Amino acid sequence: MSARPDIGEWYQVRDGELLEIVAIDEDDGTIEVQYFDGTVEEMDLVDWEAQRTKGEITDAEAPEDWSGSVDVDGDVDSDGNVRERGSGLNGDSQMAGSLEDLDIFESPDALL
Repeated sequence: MSARPDIGEWYQVRDGELLEIVAIDEDDGTIEVQYFDGTVEEMDLVDWEAQRTKGEITDAEAPEDWSGSVDVDGDVDSDGNVRERGSGLNGDSQMAGSLEDLDIFESPDALL
């Protein structure tokens, strides 16, 4: 068990609450954690490491339904069925098109 946090990893605090590491600022000596309910908190890296060493913060698996931490709600259609946000009217996913035809070396004037 490493005392150092990893971005994207899930941990559990002594009261059973789950949290995910969302940012680490080595210069400030802080980390940003997001609890399963969506609450974001900043912690000192030294405090984090001390709590990990004491076993107050332990490794945890990501929850099966981690949508609580990212506030993803489904839309309810006319039949009462829940669709994930971003689903089309007929239930198919709406996604952005491919960028494979984009020429990053083309000058902006040529696009006009």
